[in-house]
This record gives sequence, structure tokens and C-alpha cells, in this order.
Amino acid sequence: MVRKHKAAIAPQGAEARALPPASIEAFIAQQQQQDLLRFITCGSVDDGKSTLIGRMLWDAQMLFDDQLASLKLESRKYGTQGEDIDFALLVDGLAAEREQGITIDVAYRFFATQRRKFIVADTPGHEQYTRNMVTGASTADVAVLLVDARHGILTQTRRHAYLVSLVGIRHVVVAVNKMDLVGYDKAVFTRIEEAFRSFAESLGFDSITVIPVSALKGDNITSRSAHTHWYAGPTLIGYLETVQPKAAVSDRFVFPVQWVNRPNSSFRGFSGTVAEGAIAVDDEVRVTHSGQVAKVAEIVTMDGALQQARAGQPVTLRLDREIDISRGDVLSRAAQPLETTDQLEATLVWMHEDAGLTGRTYDIKLATQWATCTLTTIKYKTDVNTLAHEAARSLALNDIGVCNIAISRPVAYDTYQNSRSLGSFILVDRYTKATVAAGMVRHTLRRAENVHRQAVTVDRAARERLNGHAGKVVWFTGLSGSGKSTVANALEIALHARGQRTYLLDGDNVRQGLNKDLGFTEADRVENIRRVAEVARLMLDAGLVVLTAFISPFQRERQMAREVIGQDDFVEVYVSTPLEVCEARDPKGLYKKARSGKLPNMSGIGSPYEPPGDPDIVIDASAEPVEELVRKLLARLGL
Repeated sequence: MVRKHKAAIAPQGAEARALPPASIEAFIAQQQQQDLLRFITCGSVDDGKSTLIGRMLWDAQMLFDDQLASLKLESRKYGTQGEDIDFALLVDGLAAEREQGITIDVAYRFFATQRRKFIVADTPGHEQYTRNMVTGASTADVAVLLVDARHGILTQTRRHAYLVSLVGIRHVVVAVNKMDLVGYDKAVFTRIEEAFRSFAESLGFDSITVIPVSALKGDNITSRSAHTHWYAGPTLIGYLETVQPKAAVSDRFVFPVQWVNRPNSSFRGFSGTVAEGAIAVDDEVRVTHSGQVAKVAEIVTMDGALQQARAGQPVTLRLDREIDISRGDVLSRAAQPLETTDQLEATLVWMHEDAGLTGRTYDIKLATQWATCTLTTIKYKTDVNTLAHEAARSLALNDIGVCNIAISRPVAYDTYQNSRSLGSFILVDRYTKATVAAGMVRHTLRRAENVHRQAVTVDRAARERLNGHAGKVVWFTGLSGSGKSTVANALEIALHARGQRTYLLDGDNVRQGLNKDLGFTEADRVENIRRVAEVARLMLDAGLVVLTAFISPFQRERQMAREVIGQDDFVEVYVSTPLEVCEARDPKGLYKKARSGKLPNMSGIGSPYEPPGDPDIVIDASAEPVEELVRKLLARLGL
């Protein structure tokens, strides 16, 4: 039989015998009415986070008999405590975690005491899994930051404390763990407490509570330990049962639309979760993007219709008239419109091995809104040991930096300090679809409010009529020495002879002026192509046929150029001349320098070249004469 391991769900023993059935039912009802506290455990690797949660589950008596049997068996197989139970195995659910003895993924566990219910997230301590820690912290009210008493405050301890402050957690418990291994020495505890309080002084926590514990032995977890007679503060469970985080209160209504619900032709509703505030039937709402307004005719849920919906409730809103709303729109009260921006300053936690670079384009997801965006400036990154600001041109895995971001269209937003729902976002790599960063909005940029597009009378169509032909951008890409510039130059000569207005943007020539300040690092190459794409777009608007000859080694930036210029006006020509032929030609002596180590970032040698996956045209300048290639290009381009 599977039965609860003496749980906190109902009174046990003498207490149970003393209560009549009605009282037991009242006790259970009280349990169901308890409030819920979400907290995380974090800190450096091997500080005992999983063991601590396992101990709390054990002490709260929230285990089934079959779980106990399995835990004892696995403690003998994977445990680190000899014949004793290894409580960490209650939480480390992945096989890789058990084999390595570390936490990799975020593990969520539920337990309850007689005073409160809890959801705890056990987050990884290894630096490479910092991104998982951010995920767990994003919904927590309290952070339990573990510190190994033998090692004190480490870099990852500081990193997690800083991240906890960034994501808005204002109550922190520093659990100085493994006190049994330092003889419950008060001086060790005091030294760690003073070091942490000094470091965290500028992090803005409302409360910092430092508790000496032994997760393995159970000291100061649920009951006060006789080994720490010098400590007069609360136990860990005692603190978690009584701490009162400030509840987020909002008088505005925020409803990101997740889905347009059309079960039949007579019903059209908008489904999502109320992010802030409340809404009632007959209230008037506004679509942030379009400004259209309508009244709420019905609030539908799986359990029936409601008169009012509050924050946290998943509902479907049916409006009193048809207006244009789709997934990604954000609804507000008509009288309280949300602010929008297309440029903002944000703190980014970089979560991917590929570096974050200025000029590179990403997808941004804020609430349910999707758009493209570009990192325009990396203002600084933060040294987690000192909290000092350091100059940076890129963001590496686990870096925390402050950046300016330009977005392709206005989005509803707020600062993260005011709103987690409208102040937090993720960045997604447009090429690999990997989530690369988590962001928190600091503020909008004034330039977003002060810069407006000026209407002009003479437009592209008028310029093309004067020129007598349509504009086009022909983007040549390939290795150095592949023949890009030679073929592009010959094509321009042929177009010019036909009376067409052209301009050739060549990589070396552009670096003589516009891009003179750029080198050949990955970040500089990204910015080089971004600028060229914007210049080509302006020339296209002038009605010109623009030819570009750049190595443009990265697929992401070529895709960005295509999107900036426009799919219909962009032709990618891949000059596929083999590397060995390019190196044999070596017209500028670059390959020779690269092979001798004098040019470390040479594309195809020391730096990667990513061939186009699906170019519009492919030519091999080593296989045919230039004249024949130009003839074929003219035919394919229709110029």
C-alpha cells in the first residue's frame, strides 16, 4: 500500500486522537486556505541546496512509503553519505544529476506545514547553468542563498545574490550550511554574515536573514539546534512560515492576448492570463497597438462565466463588437492606455555560448509580443565580485550587461521594477531559434519619443521613374579572393553601359571612410555589415541598383541585411570559389599573413565563414570567365 509518510496535511498521533471528525475536517479546510510562498534555493555548487530541500521534505513528512524505499535504495547506489540517506536525491531527478552529484535543471517541489504551503525551486550552482537559476528566480518571492561554511562567499554566491536582486526578490535568507563540518564555530558564521552584508549593501534587499544550518543533520531547519546555543534568530522553516513579501498591487489592467478563440462562427474570444489588475463585464478595454476600444461582453472560463477576473486568472474575453485583435496584442483599460516604445535600456543576462554582439539582430518576446530587435550599444557589463561596471563590446555566457536595444516596432512595456509582466523579456537567436538572453527593462530611451519620421514628397517610386528603371540590391558574398569585387565591378560596367544608375559598395573601400573605426573582430564584422545594409537601403530608396561586395561571413547578418532591405529587393549572390583557389590567388597577401599568424581573424582560416544555405544565385569565379558570369547574372537579375 502507498500511504503518506506522516504528512502535514492532517494531524497525527495524539493530536489526531484528541480531535473529533469535524475538527479534522476543519483542520484540512484550514490547510486548503493557507497562503502560498514561492522560494528558490541558490548558491555555489556543492553548497547543499538539494540536500536542504530534501531535508525540508523529510521534516515536513511529505513523502510516500514507496518514495522512502526508493530513496534508501538510491542512496546506496548514488548517495554520498555512506549508509545514511542522501536527501539530495529527493530533488536531483535527472540521471545525469545523480551520476555527477550536481543539479543541472531547475527542480520544483511542493510541501506544506501547518502554517503555509510552499513551492520551492532548486536551482543549479554551476556557472554554466546560471540561465536555469534565472528561470527559477523569475517567479519567486524569497531566495534562500546557501553558503558552505568551509568556503565562505564565492564568486557564484555573489553572482546569484546579484541576479536575485535583479529579478526583484527583496527577501533573502543566507543559510550558512555545513556548520557541523566547522564545529558549529560562531566566529566562522559571523565572518560569513559580515562579508555577505557588506557585499549586498547596495543590492536593495528589504531584509537579509542569516541562519546557521546543517542540512544533512537538520540543525536549525525546523527546530532550534543545541549546537548553536549562541544563535537567537529563527529556524529556516520558522522564517519561511512568517515572512510576508509585499504583494504586487496594480490599479491598471494588463492582458496579453495569447490566443484568438474561435470554436465556432458565433463566438470570438481572446484568451490569456490577467497579468495585472482586474476587469469586469461592461468595462471598456483598449488594444494598445491600434488604439481601438470595445466593452467586455463576457468573461469565460472552463468553470463557467465570471463577472470579474483578477490577476493570475486564465480567462477568455468576449467583446461587444468586432475589432482587430490577434495574438501578441496587449489589452488595457480604455482610460488607462499602456505606454509603448521602440527603444529601451535593459539589463541582459546572457544565456548562450554564442556572444551577444552590437549590430546583431534578434527576436524579442515581451509578454506575448514578438518583434525583431538589435543591440545598438553595450554600455557596460557588471563584475559580479565587485559590482563594478566594465567596458564591453560583447556579452559572453553568464555575463550581465546593460544595453540599449532598438526594436522593429513599438511594443507595450514598463520598467521591470514596476511590472514583471511588461518589464521582462527574452531574446531569441533568429537563426538557431535558441533563447540567448533574459532581459529586464530599465527605462525607455528619450530618443524613442523625440525622433519622428519626416514625410517626404519625392519618394522611391518617383526616383525610379526619373531613373527609368527599378532599384535593386545585389549582395555578393564569398571568401577573400573569390572574385566578388571583380564580378561586381564587371556587372556595374555592363549596367552602366545600359544607362542604369548604379553604385558599388566594396568592402575595402567602405573601410576607408564610413567603417574606418572598425576592426576585424566578430563584433566589428557584425557592425560592418549592419552599417552597409543601412547604407544600401538608403541607396535603394534613391532608386539605384546597388552592388555590394563583402565577405559578410555570418548567416545571421546576411539575413539581417535581407530583412532591412526587403525580400523583394534583395538578391544574394554566393561566389562559391573554393578556399584552395582563393588562397592560391591571394591577391592581397592576406592568406599568407593568416597562415603566418599575423592575421588571426581571417575568414575561412582563423575565423569561420558560413556559406549561404539558400542563396538566390550561385557562381564559381574559378570555373567560368567573368564575361560569361556577368551575362548569366544579367539574365537572372532581369536588369
